Amino acid sequence: MKVKSQNKLIGKSCASNTSSRLLGSMPSCVLALVWAVLIAAPALRANARQQTSSAETAAQDRSAGQRLFATSCAACHGAAGQGAGAPALRNLGLTASKAASVIANGKTGTSMPAFKDTYNSRQIADLTAYVLSLANAAPPGGTTSATAAAPVNGGVIYAARCASCHEAGGPPYLNHYVLKDADPDYIVYMLRSGTMHVQGADLTPAQRIAVAEYLTGKPYRHSAAAAPAAPSCPITVMPGFSGPQWNGWGVDLANSRFQLAADAGLTAEQVPNLKLKWAFGIPGGFTSYSQPTVAGQRVFVGDPLGGVYSLDAAKGCAYWTFHADAGVRTAIVIGSGPNRLAYFGDLRANVYAINALTGKLVWKKKVSDHPYARITGTPRLYQGRLYVPVSSREEWMAATPSYPCCTFRGILAALDAATGKELWRTYTVSEPAKPTTKNKAGTQLWGPSGAGLWSSPTVDAERQLLYIGAGNNYSDPQTPLSDAILAIDLRTGKIVWSRQLTSGDTYNVSCYRDDRSNCPAKQGPDSDFAASPILRKLSNGQRVLLVGQKSGVVWGLDPDKRGEILWQTRIGHGGPLGGVQWGPAADDQTAYVALSDFGMTGGSEGLTPDPKSGGGLFAIRLGDGHQLWAVKPPTGECTISRCSPAQSAAVTAIPGVIFSGSDDGHVLAYSSADGKVLWDFDTVRDFDTVNKLPARGGAVDGGGPAVAGGMVFVNAGYGSIYGLPGNVLLAFAPR
Repeated sequence: MKVKSQNKLIGKSCASNTSSRLLGSMPSCVLALVWAVLIAAPALRANARQQTSSAETAAQDRSAGQRLFATSCAACHGAAGQGAGAPALRNLGLTASKAASVIANGKTGTSMPAFKDTYNSRQIADLTAYVLSLANAAPPGGTTSATAAAPVNGGVIYAARCASCHEAGGPPYLNHYVLKDADPDYIVYMLRSGTMHVQGADLTPAQRIAVAEYLTGKPYRHSAAAAPAAPSCPITVMPGFSGPQWNGWGVDLANSRFQLAADAGLTAEQVPNLKLKWAFGIPGGFTSYSQPTVAGQRVFVGDPLGGVYSLDAAKGCAYWTFHADAGVRTAIVIGSGPNRLAYFGDLRANVYAINALTGKLVWKKKVSDHPYARITGTPRLYQGRLYVPVSSREEWMAATPSYPCCTFRGILAALDAATGKELWRTYTVSEPAKPTTKNKAGTQLWGPSGAGLWSSPTVDAERQLLYIGAGNNYSDPQTPLSDAILAIDLRTGKIVWSRQLTSGDTYNVSCYRDDRSNCPAKQGPDSDFAASPILRKLSNGQRVLLVGQKSGVVWGLDPDKRGEILWQTRIGHGGPLGGVQWGPAADDQTAYVALSDFGMTGGSEGLTPDPKSGGGLFAIRLGDGHQLWAVKPPTGECTISRCSPAQSAAVTAIPGVIFSGSDDGHVLAYSSADGKVLWDFDTVRDFDTVNKLPARGGAVDGGGPAVAGGMVFVNAGYGSIYGLPGNVLLAFAPR
């Protein structure tokens, strides 16, 4: 919509401004290209140069700059700067100081950032020297016409349509260095059906493929069709669903993520002997974030390209595969009764019920028509109703000054589990957004908005309430239910009480841009809730609602006194990628909380994870919030690119053992008594998979391990936020 029209305008701007005379006045798409040139340039110069005459030195400078230019610039500006998808650079009359200033300092009001802190002065000088040699030279053949240019390719499209956001050095944290590890079909899928479907709708299928091949350097082969299928399980007796369970997100109605001994089938003494039993490759090659569900002899898991699989728990062979309309990030929830259904949501706000035995669709329901709505939190099944939380990516889209931010508001919908009929819906922002003011680009802004619901709801059967944490506002004005814990009547959807733990948290990604046109008047900290509340009852009868927040604070609330604060304990500094991300685990006395505090640092590939920032596991007494013990991540483990020790994934507990994954690719098991490490498995390696799809482990983020029937199942790979990409489901059992 608005984004599409901007893309068309950018394309016209590139084609119609070939007479620009100053680099500083080039359109934003060209400046984005210069930016892409700089971040894509490899370190081609040695640190020491042989001293020669000034003329020879100048020639060496131009030659080095030409190599940088040829690597990433020529596709748009032409091999000799004669112009292609972007303006010609010849005969512009540029001064050295002007060209170097724009490259080093960026240009306010455009997508051109400053690179003086990322690239050394020698590299900037070399590129400047070569651009000047073009700018002050006559064009070959006496023409600068773009009609003689090479055909538009994936690099041109990316520079004009994508680079202004993806190469901006902040959210979405997916520049071309990160995306090169994906499979081309992952990029194509995201542009066609995934997160970028609105932007991708303005591209032809051939253009989407060209962008994917440009970013990854690999040929597109539509791996969903070309990849080897998972081997079918030989069915002599159809396996049932009885037996040990890890059903849905938090294993029980309270979302405790604590598996009792009988269902775990695994003891603390056995954990050190856990060995890999099988691995299953996830299509896309980039991310694997759907928490596994275990129901008897079956494992269910989704993938980022919309696949949902029913696998044999012991062998990893497949009983069936279902294809949703968009990526599936939620866990799969298995119903009870003779006609068992499997429920889940996708990243286009669709909810599905499929036959758990056969994989056949029973019903599908779209719960929001907002173009950026998605279902991240696992739906909650309770007494014939499915409670569906809805979040969105709209706060990311606000980075574009022409985007009319923002109109989404969080939704909790109750559906009839048998038919998908909507029974009620509750919004976290009471009224639809209205026009507020215009930004400096002249774009109409809207509000209030936001307060998305990112987590799986928690059920209080005693009081017939549902608890869930709401996200931040996206645009002004702020609202009372953002960054709040909500108690909602299961029957009617009425909000019975709320407890706002951070007020004034109005934030969107524009706040991280040089052009902050869509940033709220008073920027909030982005300290919302992605973790499910945990409901526990202590030995003295006191009930505690445990809540972890991105602020780095763990809260104990009284659910019987309208969320009154019992205690609060800070474990980290928090932030947009900090604090508690996907949630703790808790037994009846202690909470086990992993700390993210994911940090960034600059480098030759732009912002990358800080290998020294974040991580840690904390044991907190539920009665009063007292910290019993804490374990820091081991030092010196992050020795590979894009490694972070942050522990963002949800925690899983069984008697005596705490499992926690980290963004460095490790899955660890700790003693619940003192935090001693009992087992450590590094997933960052290649795996021979049962479905013969090339697979590698990576950051363990999002869902945590599922433990049932003496086995541990965990996904590895999280290419988002500059993390370590990967695409594998791993199954472990004691030797």
